[in-house]
Amino acid sequence: MILFCLDTSGPVAGVAIIQDGAVRYEAMAVNKFTHSQSILPMTEEAFHHTGLEVGQTDYFAVTVGPGSFTGVRIGVSTVKGLAHAAGKPCIAVDALEAMAAGVMPFDGVICPIQDARAGQVYGAAFAGGTLERLLPDEPIKLEEYLEKALAFGRDMLFLGDGMPVHRERIAEILGEKARFAPPHLAFLRPASAAFLAWEKQEEAVEYTKLSPLYLRPPQAERQKNLRERV
Repeated sequence: MILFCLDTSGPVAGVAIIQDGAVRYEAMAVNKFTHSQSILPMTEEAFHHTGLEVGQTDYFAVTVGPGSFTGVRIGVSTVKGLAHAAGKPCIAVDALEAMAAGVMPFDGVICPIQDARAGQVYGAAFAGGTLERLLPDEPIKLEEYLEKALAFGRDMLFLGDGMPVHRERIAEILGEKARFAPPHLAFLRPASAAFLAWEKQEEAVEYTKLSPLYLRPPQAERQKNLRERV
């Protein structure tokens, strides 16, 4: 069984291949190129270096959000194209859950956050030992998010691109209960997303049913709605 997964939901572009439950290939890129420039060459390299063919893939997986609107669209569109060509099903992966999976186990609450600007984050929370979901994905004011997470009464491990942006404020509010992932663990690992997809094969869908997970309308749509109200 072969599963190919890609992630373009955040600042890091990544691909991974799992074969028979083991990670066969993983690659990440942090560079000046846009994800649209990086992800197809990375996909080609993944299959080339493993000696596999795209047509051998049983499942295609992708992080569908939350995250960058443009990045999510790139990832979902790429996987839909690959799945269509290969005639294989797709699996949607939640980006925040995949981030949390990459830092397990942790004796406390894992708090993946992405910067949503204007003092907000895209946040969720997971039990650090089981990955049980404790808070849903939502766009939320940082202080409100921290108040909800604090109610669990455990140490909290923060990661994601919202962590460095809001680190000072988080430490100010939470004090010693706040922990911060080191840089090499603070982003979404594509192998973590692939692992989650491997565990969710029963949720696979036909490629036309794969869609992005947007927690709020894109900026262009919000601006359009504002203009229409004037």
